[in-house]
Amino acid sequence: MPRDQRGTGPEAPAFGRSVPRREGRAKLEGRGEYVDDLVLPDMWFGATIRSRVARGKIEEIVFAKDVPWDEYVIVTARDIPGKNSVLLLLEDQPYLADGVVNHPEEAVLLVAHPDRHALERARRGIEIRTSPLPPLFDLEDSLAKKLVIWGEDNVFKAIDIVKGDVDSAFRDPSLVVVEGVYHTGAQEQLYIEPNGVIAAYDAKEGVTVWGSLQCPYYVHKALKPLFGLSPDKIRVIQMETGGGFGGKEEYPSMIAGHAALLAYKANKPVKLIYDRAEDMVATTKRHPSRTRHRTAVTKAGKLVAMDIDFALDGGAYATLSAVVLSRGAIHAGGAYECPNVRIKARAVATNHPPHGAFRGFGAPQSIFAVERQLDLVAKTLGMSPEALRRANFLQRGGHTATIQEVKEDPELDRLMQRAFELSGYAQKRPALTAQNAAAKTGRIRKGIGFASFMHGAGFTGSGEKLLGSEAAVEATPDGRVRVLAASTEIGQGTNTVFAQIVADALGLPYDAVEVAQPDTKFVPDSGPTVASRTVMVVGKLVENAAKGLKGTLREAGLLEDVYDHAAFRTACGAYLAKHAALKSVAKYQQPTGIVWDDKKYLGDAYATFAWAVYVAEVSIDLDTYATTVDDFWAIQEAGRIVHPILAAGQIEGGVAQGVGFALYEGVVWKEGRMANASMTNYIVPTAVDAPRIHVEFVEKDAPYGPGRGAKGIGELPMDGAAPAIAAAMEHALGIAVTRVPCLPEDLFALLEGGRS
Repeated sequence: MPRDQRGTGPEAPAFGRSVPRREGRAKLEGRGEYVDDLVLPDMWFGATIRSRVARGKIEEIVFAKDVPWDEYVIVTARDIPGKNSVLLLLEDQPYLADGVVNHPEEAVLLVAHPDRHALERARRGIEIRTSPLPPLFDLEDSLAKKLVIWGEDNVFKAIDIVKGDVDSAFRDPSLVVVEGVYHTGAQEQLYIEPNGVIAAYDAKEGVTVWGSLQCPYYVHKALKPLFGLSPDKIRVIQMETGGGFGGKEEYPSMIAGHAALLAYKANKPVKLIYDRAEDMVATTKRHPSRTRHRTAVTKAGKLVAMDIDFALDGGAYATLSAVVLSRGAIHAGGAYECPNVRIKARAVATNHPPHGAFRGFGAPQSIFAVERQLDLVAKTLGMSPEALRRANFLQRGGHTATIQEVKEDPELDRLMQRAFELSGYAQKRPALTAQNAAAKTGRIRKGIGFASFMHGAGFTGSGEKLLGSEAAVEATPDGRVRVLAASTEIGQGTNTVFAQIVADALGLPYDAVEVAQPDTKFVPDSGPTVASRTVMVVGKLVENAAKGLKGTLREAGLLEDVYDHAAFRTACGAYLAKHAALKSVAKYQQPTGIVWDDKKYLGDAYATFAWAVYVAEVSIDLDTYATTVDDFWAIQEAGRIVHPILAAGQIEGGVAQGVGFALYEGVVWKEGRMANASMTNYIVPTAVDAPRIHVEFVEKDAPYGPGRGAKGIGELPMDGAAPAIAAAMEHALGIAVTRVPCLPEDLFALLEGGRS
């Protein structure tokens, strides 16, 4: 039955409803199988032996004499059958250090044994002796080339974006010029389940990997040159995955390579699972950043020029720094119209462990800076922060920093009005100002602040076109439909929303659709589960594939325009009685009108953006210098919402991570190593610390996505929480917060510095 003829029963439209979560029952009942649940016959266990110095030459590896080493399998760089480099963007990072080490947790050798306890004895019985070389830990020192540790100038990637004539604008004496510097720190993803894989090697079949991961085809691509094998000899299977947030995007290629090398040499399956401490010290984190802003504005508050210098600490190897820098640079100008913009962006090397993907992918760093800078501009002009934003919001027909024409109406004014209405911002702000001024003896100060921002959905520029993702659906004789895609379920609801999209595209009950386990032997490469692309980009492919399957049945004369599930089942059975399979594949085709210049970094950076205004209300205790976020309002436009509860959960989770980014999660570095690598001293907000988070979606039709236009939202909430909280803190105390995380000791220093 067509969608408009169905009611609210089991065949009602699935899109837009909070249907039961597809994998929820299995997880609830403990039937969901994670990689550490899997036990293969004659399986061994693996461990990684790492450098303890930030930079040095390997002189000798010493093995304790009281360990029976003949019982163990040991792998060094000399045992690698293929290429000793992790294939990603640049092939600069070795799987195993060979001669030199460049960060304190670099893998030097691997050990395997059938007994986990004996394995730990071996780990303690190996000493890596090195001759230390001078390390480089400071971002500014790396930019200044005080010590060159990578390439000719330490620069992994340089991006320059130029719109208009910035220098001429700054020569105008009638303009007000405001300068500011902003910093953000590293942040640990802290997913529930640490990184882990099992690998098996067979001389005939090749390498098989089961893992907790986001991107099966990234691992597949990386293992081919490591072993010198053809694609059909590499198989990667994603198990149930307990969170990722970017931390399981590129790093699983490393741990999978290590497990596979051990399996190759041992001729046994090998399980390699990190404990929490190893996962925290050795894997990638959010890139620390420094952003310098120089803004020219009229006295009435109209932006004329923005000169932005954006820099990221990439750590010892390039990993994904180039694309993290790309998204951060593109978002550095914010959701505002400015005729003259210059963005100079650099990602550089240090001797920290490599930094990599984390939810938001560079945008949280640069959006924090631009939002804080606009608050400073407003203060300098004597304007309210909201009045300055309203005077400069991007509108339909306007142009972003990359000269991308905004072809939709962002309606940021409407989002701001709704956020202020729900939060009572207009009433609370003057009331709290007066309350703080009158509180001469009280030790609590309260403030309210906001941030307005956008986030691009999908890969940047030509990324989706170059990737050429594919997805498929196939039908069975009993009328069930199976989705085939490499996009992974990592807690965000991929399996559920794909089933919803296909059910509606085919006019079937939600329960008639299942989603295949991502396995590179059976599913096409739909691209990585990153970049807010799963619903908008892959979901659209899945929808197109479903429509193609329906078209096949109609062309065969087996399906009428109006049908129900019984008719669909009959059609599938009849078709499959004559043909081997009923399958439809959809390949990404870049929409017309999207043009991007990769060299100049100008044009249509993203097919579309999600837009948002967030409001935070905070309390600050002047005895403990602790900041509490009391209430939070998140209002966003992200097209049409597929699953309201899952979507709200994405926003709530992202805001909670943003609270941690702003107030709690301070990585302590000691000689390049994370010194607080445990959940007792790396503090994240718990349910007690999280504020009340009020979520609202302003829905409207949008191009490109499935249904009537679903956009990506996974990264959006990570962008706005920290600047909104910092703005509220400034309102409460009158002191600018220009660096996050702002821990109690940081706030103490700010306040005492302001009093001196």
